[in-house]
Amino acid sequence: MTNSYYLGKHYDLEHKRTTDRAFHYDPDDLTTHGVVVGMTGSGKTGLCICLLEEAALQGLPAILIDPKGDLTNLLLHFPDLAPQDFQPWLDPEVARRAGKSMEQAAADTAQTWRAGLAEWGIDRERLLALKNSARFAIYTPGSDAGIPVSILSSLAAPGLDWETHREVLTERIASTVTAILGLVGFTDLDPVRSREHILLANLFQHAWSHGRSIDLNELILQIQSPPLDKLGAFPVDAFFPPKERMALALQLNNILASPSFELWRVGVPLDVAAWMQAPDGRPCHSIFYLAHLPDAERMFFVSLLAAALETWMRTQTGTTSLRALLYMDEIHGYLPPTHNPPSKQPLLRMLKQARAFGLGILLATQNPVDMDYKALSNAGTWFIGKLQTDQDKQRLLDGLESAGSASLDRGTLDRLISSLGKRIFIMHNVHAAQPAVFQTRWAMNYLAGPLSRAQIPALNQLVGASAGVRGTHAPQARAERVTAGAGGEQLEIPEGFEPLSPLKPSAAGAAMTTSSLTAPGVEARSSQTRPAVPAGMAEYFLPVNRSLPRAAAEAGKTLGENAAVSGLIYRPTLAASAVVHFFNQKYSLDAELVKSVLVVDPDKRGVIRWEENSLRLPASAEMDPAPDPRGRFTSLDAPLSDPKLLVGLKKEFTDWVYRTSRVVVRANNPLGLYATPDVSQAEFMKACADAARERRDTAVAKAAAPIDRQLKSLRDKIAREERELNMDEVELGQRKGEELATHAENLLGAFGGSRYRRLSSSLTKRRLTEQAKEEVKESIELLEQYDLEWQRLVESRQQAVEQASAPWGDLVSQITEVPIPPKKADIRLELFGIAWLPYYLVDQDGSVVEMAAFEQA
Repeated sequence: MTNSYYLGKHYDLEHKRTTDRAFHYDPDDLTTHGVVVGMTGSGKTGLCICLLEEAALQGLPAILIDPKGDLTNLLLHFPDLAPQDFQPWLDPEVARRAGKSMEQAAADTAQTWRAGLAEWGIDRERLLALKNSARFAIYTPGSDAGIPVSILSSLAAPGLDWETHREVLTERIASTVTAILGLVGFTDLDPVRSREHILLANLFQHAWSHGRSIDLNELILQIQSPPLDKLGAFPVDAFFPPKERMALALQLNNILASPSFELWRVGVPLDVAAWMQAPDGRPCHSIFYLAHLPDAERMFFVSLLAAALETWMRTQTGTTSLRALLYMDEIHGYLPPTHNPPSKQPLLRMLKQARAFGLGILLATQNPVDMDYKALSNAGTWFIGKLQTDQDKQRLLDGLESAGSASLDRGTLDRLISSLGKRIFIMHNVHAAQPAVFQTRWAMNYLAGPLSRAQIPALNQLVGASAGVRGTHAPQARAERVTAGAGGEQLEIPEGFEPLSPLKPSAAGAAMTTSSLTAPGVEARSSQTRPAVPAGMAEYFLPVNRSLPRAAAEAGKTLGENAAVSGLIYRPTLAASAVVHFFNQKYSLDAELVKSVLVVDPDKRGVIRWEENSLRLPASAEMDPAPDPRGRFTSLDAPLSDPKLLVGLKKEFTDWVYRTSRVVVRANNPLGLYATPDVSQAEFMKACADAARERRDTAVAKAAAPIDRQLKSLRDKIAREERELNMDEVELGQRKGEELATHAENLLGAFGGSRYRRLSSSLTKRRLTEQAKEEVKESIELLEQYDLEWQRLVESRQQAVEQASAPWGDLVSQITEVPIPPKKADIRLELFGIAWLPYYLVDQDGSVVEMAAFEQA
């Protein structure tokens, strides 16, 4: 199997050991798609990393959706296995707890990786082959931490002939419109019933069918004044009145006007072909990092990306072999069984149709309940790892059966899954005769775990990735002038000085409140030599992470054409950060709170109002390891130069953190329910309502049960009496007929026979008829009594139900908030010491303007 994926070795579950037989997987089996299921710690991510490594080695392009940050590890190629390669990606806190220096931790990690790879027969040549096999890059929609993606470009016409590709473009429009409306709160839309969806889809269709693009600004204008006369058989204004269209336009305009949405408008275009193959011909592994986005924006991007990928797929020629791979690291919420988010329909269509185009889809999840098994009935390969509960296992087996796995032996799979350990997986493949059990091999990339957004620039730099060439990896040329100020003035950049380029905006969050300062002669009051901090006091260097344009705008400065950046200056500040751990078993509380301050201009006497200096600070690992070599430093004055004052401030800060740190837990004591801070008010109210409803239903059932039994008994009596009434009425009819016949016989026989005998017979028939009438009357009267009894019981039951229901409605709203203070022992001081704050120095009109070059993350 020269083209097979080497994923590990077969595993002997009976003897709990790995065999010597290598486990290979045929990549063409992925044309029928794959699913990886396993709880946290099962090795699911490691298996998926191995699959993606093998795909890269065989030249297979891949689109990789990374909601958590694990897939960033795919860029950590270290073929030399040198300790210095690993060191930047190690967690200093882990090394500290292990009692190791960073150098020792890096050496140990390198040795561990060297031994692990050797054990699995992976040599340096294979590591080099992986590093050179594909172009790797991390894209960050809505952020400039990685390569930003211009999402609004997805609204442009795809450049396909409308008549030839009408079906493809119509599906692309439906997915695009669903994603846009989902971003403003329209969920579970029915494209056939939703007026909003129908209107927007028609606007896109009108534009695209004429070969015209439509951006968000134009879309908002067309909502107000559609270029259409009718929607279906109705005039536009009758179908969707102008006032209601304006409300929709305002909702979309809120997105366009939001400053946070600016980064969605810049970056590389949404171009699947460019993300599949680099200009040098190599395949691309394009990772879309989404951990920084809120849920609504994640859904928005995933939906648009899936729609773009589907359009690309449908324009390819047919093939029976694997052409490209779509991998999503966590499918939770994107393909659910019970509702229809914007991402579901394009994913469903690709799962059904991608095989014909050679696009393999690989999906991973921790919880089997997250997946719509009917949607995944086309998945031919299931990699099953350790599951958290027996319920998860049974749900998975139910799903496999509902997915139509003809060869499924439920009992065998049940036993196999129960025996799994870490990194041990079952492969259930429709292309194989029976399930296989294997242990995953050692990953060739270094698995550092989920990496933060702050580390993404270094990751892309590690592999030479930038947005310079079609979203690939040509380094970006340094700009000699940068735009700043409200009027777009140009700042001269002196030779040798490299501030952040405006083409790469800062990834930092809210702005520092430090104002700009006019400081003539600042160089005379500063030095290239950094002042020594008091003995035993930590020292930090805040990163230069604010771009010059943003620094000028935040300072409220309009700089003229002659303004020039002359350098950096560092000013000392007091930085402190603590992590507060809250644990309360009664309320199931296990949470952490970070409190940090940056005191820019501390009082010389050491009097600090900590609450007025609250600021989000980078972790110590995210600080610059050293100051910029071109920077100058101001003097270190009291209290920052006084060891005794600093020791006192350290204690004061810890006491302040203890006094002011609280976590509020919601409680509903009558119902015995509690909610930790991560549960919203609405979620807790729903949980209380559900609990009250369940208990109310139990109380109602108990109160109604005896009356229900009486009603059932009475219903049986009524049924019996109705049957008897029917029989009596039949008999009465017969008796009446017999009586009439007897009368007729008497008349006819009046001239012959025994007159006495005929009279006796007539009287007998009359008596029987009267008797039948009495029986009918008796049944009717009895049924009337039963009906009155039924009404009485129904009213009694209603009263009992109302009495049983009454108390539970009020209990739902009996919610209190319980503030939980921390224990002093649970406060961990993360950093405390002197932090050097960088400022740009800009010369203008004979004066020097300082502008803060650091921005809180």
